[in-house]
Amino acid sequence: MPEWYVRLEDIVSKFLLAVITVLVLIAAVSRTIGHPVIWSDDMAQLLFVWLCVFGATRAMRLKTHMAVDYLVKTLPRTPRWLLELFNGVLVLGFLFTLAISGYKLTMLNWQRVYGDSGISYAWVTIAIPVGCALMSIEIIIHMARALRDRSLVFFPEKSNELERAHSQLG
Repeated sequence: MPEWYVRLEDIVSKFLLAVITVLVLIAAVSRTIGHPVIWSDDMAQLLFVWLCVFGATRAMRLKTHMAVDYLVKTLPRTPRWLLELFNGVLVLGFLFTLAISGYKLTMLNWQRVYGDSGISYAWVTIAIPVGCALMSIEIIIHMARALRDRSLVFFPEKSNELERAHSQLG
């Protein structure tokens, strides 16, 4: 992804987290004083869904999604590389299928009102196809790099990649 997109995603994610925190605080305080702001919970949940989308995309970019690699690590380099490419194709197929289902769900929920907020529930469900598209782009970038450099698709190659990922997460 371009550097400007990575920065924008980071800013939006931090903004969403701050707004969620404020909305939850407002909900808690307003309930305590006996005048609940009902829509604040709904908005916090909606924004949390989108925060998860950006977080999953970032984790895909940094190759920090949880994985079971006990057997994969034992494979020689070429079979491991081929297995990663195969897994990339499988994951892309899964994300494509999920995106289609998410789009259908979004279209079914366009008229449905989300809780007490008054907005369409489609703003929640459209996060599924958007998230799938963003993660697919990241996987395609990793796969293209893997084909060019014979690098791995899902696992960091070197310890400095892991260090970079941890420094960006902190």
